[in-house]
Amino acid sequence: MIHIEQVNRSFGSTQVLRDVDFTISPGLMTGFVGGNGAGKTTTMRILLGVLEPSSGRVTVDGEPMSAHYRAGIGYMPEERGLYPKMPVLEQIVYLARLHGVSKQRATERATELLERLGLGERMKDDLQSLSLGNQQRAQIAAALTHEPHALVLDEPFSGLDPMAVENTLEVLRDVADTGAPVLFSSHQLDVVERLCDELVIIADGEIRAAGSREEIRAANTSPAWNLETDADTGWVRSIPGIDVIEFDGGFVRFHAPDADAADTVLQEAMSRGRVRSFAPYRPPLTEIFQEVIR
Repeated sequence: MIHIEQVNRSFGSTQVLRDVDFTISPGLMTGFVGGNGAGKTTTMRILLGVLEPSSGRVTVDGEPMSAHYRAGIGYMPEERGLYPKMPVLEQIVYLARLHGVSKQRATERATELLERLGLGERMKDDLQSLSLGNQQRAQIAAALTHEPHALVLDEPFSGLDPMAVENTLEVLRDVADTGAPVLFSSHQLDVVERLCDELVIIADGEIRAAGSREEIRAANTSPAWNLETDADTGWVRSIPGIDVIEFDGGFVRFHAPDADAADTVLQEAMSRGRVRSFAPYRPPLTEIFQEVIR
């Protein structure tokens, strides 16, 4: 388990991280979410040893992260860093060999990854001849070829079309299934919601929420229900303690203080007509994110 412990970081008189503290668990995909300038990239660079924290530390299973462990992390920066005039396969093999992988194994692994990521027919082309989305896929392959024991990916889905996103999700899930802790940042909240096991939300250099999707959803939203009937549901507004969020004829979404209050609404609806559906409302990550960072 990787633990970022009470990390602070300042640049001159500007403090950009304040007591940042969260864990990245083995075998889990942890989504790191925040707006531009929130502190995601700075946190990742401290984790990787590129920057030193002003205070705090990064540990692995309770011990300070060693240089040896850091060398085995697969890292993909947000900025593209591959060689534009070098063939894709050749440079990915080269980068894997810098990690001590044999040429044969590096070639096998790079070829497998490029094929899975949809670049099988382009692997001998120079990087600069590829579209930006395909260059992104090549960067993902470069982060994975040396079979890392942990992954840190900064905006890995940027510029990818839906099919490429699905291919990438499958590959990353396979890495997590080996027991590797995986941390990735993304602005694509719908992708984060589908992929991640745990979430860390950062704003203004501070962690605003961390945990599983359900834990964050429960901690940052009030219980809400969706009700759809054959009759008009305007009467729900008159029930004490019930707060209507959205209303459209036979459909209403409302907050209730507890399950008993929600059941009171359901019983009243059944007495007035046929109930088509009644279920708890699960807010999407976009809605939770907006609530948390306020």
